[in-house]
Amino acid sequence: MLKETLQEDLKTAMKARDEVRLRTIRALRAALLEKEIELRQGGEAVLTAEQEMAVVQKQAKQRRDAIDQFRAAGREDLVAKEADELVVVERYLPKQLSDVDLERIVRAVVSETGATGPKEMGRVMGPVMGRVAGQADGRRVQAAVKAVLEGLA
Repeated sequence: MLKETLQEDLKTAMKARDEVRLRTIRALRAALLEKEIELRQGGEAVLTAEQEMAVVQKQAKQRRDAIDQFRAAGREDLVAKEADELVVVERYLPKQLSDVDLERIVRAVVSETGATGPKEMGRVMGPVMGRVAGQADGRRVQAAVKAVLEGLA
């Protein structure tokens, strides 16, 4: 499970005195604990692998958003900090899909749903996101769906 992996990686980061990994792993563990507490009903809650992955994805998304905001504000020092943390968080995500594989999945969903143009983006996004869960960022999926649907119009 992810919690055990994080515990082992935390020990390794402590021994190596790797502040970035240490800070990031602690944040991931705290986010997982927070989710467990949220789901707890009269006892201890155990997160499923999907729930753990959703927490890690949320942490990665938060860092990507922070990078965008700090870059817009001209805070390159904070951009670098968040980017370093993002690299650590992404180690716990499944292997990301290539653009070619993502486009192939989008095209398959478009043909299955019968979508004919950009106005039907909502019809395609849900099924694609379900298939690529954890393997592609929502922004990438949205861009791929948009490109494929615009190519049909």
